[in-house]
Amino acid sequence: MAVRPYWRGYLKLSLVNCPVTLSPVTTDGEKLKFHTINRTTNHRITTRYVDAVSGKVVDKDDQAKGYPKAEDDYVIIDDDELDEVKLESVRTIDIDEFAPSDSVEWTYFDSPYFVTPSDQVGEEAFIVIRQAMQDADVVGIARLVINGRERAVMLQPWNEGIVLWTLRFGDEIRDENEYWNEVDDRPVDKKMLAMVEQLIEDRTTTWSDDMVEDPVQDRLLDMIKQKQHSKKKKAPSKAVDEGDVEQPNNVIDLMAALKKSLESKPDEAPKKKSRR
Repeated sequence: MAVRPYWRGYLKLSLVNCPVTLSPVTTDGEKLKFHTINRTTNHRITTRYVDAVSGKVVDKDDQAKGYPKAEDDYVIIDDDELDEVKLESVRTIDIDEFAPSDSVEWTYFDSPYFVTPSDQVGEEAFIVIRQAMQDADVVGIARLVINGRERAVMLQPWNEGIVLWTLRFGDEIRDENEYWNEVDDRPVDKKMLAMVEQLIEDRTTTWSDDMVEDPVQDRLLDMIKQKQHSKKKKAPSKAVDEGDVEQPNNVIDLMAALKKSLESKPDEAPKKKSRR
């Protein structure tokens, strides 16, 4: 069932524009949610903002955003001042640049939204923009105020519609070279490489959302169901001392491990069946 639109506005390319809506691609509505309660009284615990020094509750009108400039010294920023620095992208997704579809690194991707035309009058313009981007194999880059913050966004043709990705800012992405430089780029053993490639081939299957099921969710539901039917409290399980756990041996025979892996039958590989 389609959910209510999260955002309404206009998709604009030069002089062409059409009314559109944004709806989140993902949802956590089916996830279990827990309240924090007082174990003694079984009452819910509420969260309040309190003064760190006096310990007194601070009224909402007295709460403000502050940028730390020294210890216990802040530059106070009012909401009106924050509004002044926002750009004019509250209700319009104005595509002003395009980039090859494979040139935006996935590490910049943040949150996805379905973009759909909100009326039949603007549907033709929406389809033309989407089809033109798809034919040119490009994505559109724009800016949009969402959740009270202006974000760079990427518009990607997706089947019959468009998916909008909010993008992380450049200073939010760490430099990968700081990590890859620690990896020794030495030549690999050709025989071992062929064995790993065979393992990959044996375990390659069609993508299915079964591959990303959440097993913890089902276990939690079972546990809650059992607790609802039993008032007896189980004794807490004995904490396991790390010293009692057998630690894996870091020194392994890689070739032997690969040979043993390949000895298993292909149907024993952890493949997932695709849904029909």
